[in-house]
Amino acid sequence: MRELVTNCEACGCDIYCENGFYQGDEELRVCLACSSHVRTYTATLLRCFKEMESEENRVPMEAYMRNQFSFYGIKTPERNAALKDFVKQYGDPPLQELPSVTKLLWDEPGRECQYAALYLLSRQVKKLTLDHLPLLEELIVKKSWWDTIDGIAPNLAGSIFLKHGDGGYPERWITSDHIWLNRSAILYQLKYKDKTEEDRLFGYIRKKQDSKEFFIQKAIGWALREYSKTNPETVEDFIANEDLAPLSEREGMKHINKIRG
Repeated sequence: MRELVTNCEACGCDIYCENGFYQGDEELRVCLACSSHVRTYTATLLRCFKEMESEENRVPMEAYMRNQFSFYGIKTPERNAALKDFVKQYGDPPLQELPSVTKLLWDEPGRECQYAALYLLSRQVKKLTLDHLPLLEELIVKKSWWDTIDGIAPNLAGSIFLKHGDGGYPERWITSDHIWLNRSAILYQLKYKDKTEEDRLFGYIRKKQDSKEFFIQKAIGWALREYSKTNPETVEDFIANEDLAPLSEREGMKHINKIRG
């Protein structure tokens, strides 16, 4: 007996269950052909990282991240060079397979794998659409820490929002109980400059200005500091008239104080 179950999330082909056996990759929700390609690509990258493993670097790198994640011990310059060489040799994943590659890398214990996923996403950021927002949201709430959030929010989500609209995601993020979604909502406009929606930025900051979370206070200050490079007078007036945490105020005024000398 052959029954149509679903479609491959990569290539779109039909996936059947035949005689009780699922003819696809249930974890990735893709067909067997796409699964083979995705898993081979990812495994090749993992072997590259394994060959670069450094116990000497691993310990301080894990300590810097408060021992929340394991590391291969590959420093950023070497990792970036390796990823560049890897893509030169094996190419970028096809856009339709990029989410599956991303998920596999995100599930790996080595933190460099999450950085690699963000690198591969960033290389195709201009091709990303609203359809990729559920994936980005999943990455924000899974294995969350500032190092991945600060790549996802302004570089990936922010780019999609600016080009395609936001689909209501930032509003949901700022009202969430998840601090990393809150931080993402505050930071996604970080690179917008004169395209910044000022009322939204200030409104989101007001919603979270009483937060005791360090990473929220820091995000508020960072967002204000960046926007002050475009509109210093408005930012200074906002800071003067709001009851911000000292950390947020200090960070937000850094550029303004610097240009004053």
